[in-house]
Amino acid sequence: MCFSEFGRRVNQNSSAGTDHGTAGPMFVSGAAVKGGVYGAYPSLTDLDNGDLKYTTDFRRIYATLLDNWLNADSTTILKKKFETVAFL
Repeated sequence: MCFSEFGRRVNQNSSAGTDHGTAGPMFVSGAAVKGGVYGAYPSLTDLDNGDLKYTTDFRRIYATLLDNWLNADSTTILKKKFETVAFL
């Protein structure tokens, strides 16, 4: 699994770059992974104070890996029950 700790904002800043934002991509690879895109693409026009609105909570991916690959109890680790995603 590869996940960045920050996304990028949609609009450019004053130096023609983009600032840290929300809603970054996450990649999971391996023989057990059912390939594809999971979750919806965020809108580039429906923003939350200039940030993308995420469509899948990253903790759902963590819960899936903990429960279905590492055989750990995700509720104990994440302190809350998260619905898993069917990519394994």
